[in-house]
Amino acid sequence: MRYALEVMTRRNVLNAVAGASLAGAAPAASTSNAILELRWFRLRNGADDQARRTRAFLERGLAPALKRHGIGVTGFFESIIGPGSPFVLMVTSYPDFATYYRVTQRLLSAESSDEVLEKARGEYYSGGALGYVRMDVSLLRAFDGIPQVEVKAEADAKPRVFELRTYESNNFHTLKRKIRMFNEEEISIFRKTGINPVFFGETLVGTNMPNLTYLVAFDSLAGREQAWSRFVVDPAWLKLRAAPGYADAEIVSNISNSILRPLPFSTIR
Repeated sequence: MRYALEVMTRRNVLNAVAGASLAGAAPAASTSNAILELRWFRLRNGADDQARRTRAFLERGLAPALKRHGIGVTGFFESIIGPGSPFVLMVTSYPDFATYYRVTQRLLSAESSDEVLEKARGEYYSGGALGYVRMDVSLLRAFDGIPQVEVKAEADAKPRVFELRTYESNNFHTLKRKIRMFNEEEISIFRKTGINPVFFGETLVGTNMPNLTYLVAFDSLAGREQAWSRFVVDPAWLKLRAAPGYADAEIVSNISNSILRPLPFSTIR
C-alpha cells in the first residue's frame, strides 16, 4: 500500500477548471480570491481505530507541515451529523493555484521531503492498518463577497458549532444567479440574523457539480436553531427570495448539510 495522500496533478486541476469554464463556470480565480481545498477522510468504526489515528496524524504531522510551508488557515473538523459519517474534514486556504500545487506536491506526494511529516505518516500506517476508507477532495474558488476565510480572532474562545452546506444547481447559469444572490444581499442577511460566515466557494473540481459550498458558525446548537429561525422570517430575506429568478425552485436543485465541531488544533474554531 502506498503511504501517500492522493492529490490531483496540476494538469488534472487545470483541465477540470478549463472544462468547467467551457460549461459556463467562472474563469480561473484572481489573486484576491482564496482557493479552498476541502478534503474528507471517510472513516469507519472498528478495531483499526481510524478516527483517533487520523486525528493524531493530522495534528502531529500534516497541520504543522502546512504551517511550516506558510499555510496559516487550516480547519479540521469531525462530523456530528452528516452524510457519510464518520469523517474528518480538512479545510485549507491557498492564495492561488500555484501555491496549491507547490504545497500539495511537497506535502501530499508519495515521498515528501519533510522528515517530520514522513515520520508521522509512517506512524499513521504502522502495522498495515488502513488509515481511512476513502478520501474525497473538492477545490473551490472563494466568492467575491467573502474572498478570504474568516477566522475568529480570539484564540482562546470557546469552540463553535459549524454547519457545512452544499447547494447544487441545475446548470452553471442558475448557479451564477445563486452566487450573485449571496454576494449582493444574502451574506449580509446571514450576518444580521446571527449566521456567521466562515467561507463561501464555487466548486471548480469535485462531485455533483455545478454547486457551491459554504461554512457558517454558531455559538451552540441552540444558537443555530435560533439564528435560522430569525433568518427565514427576516423581511429582507423574504423580499430577496421573491425577486424574479431568485426562487429556490429556479436556482437550487438540492441542498445537503453537515453539522461539525472543530478539532483542538484547528485554526478555524
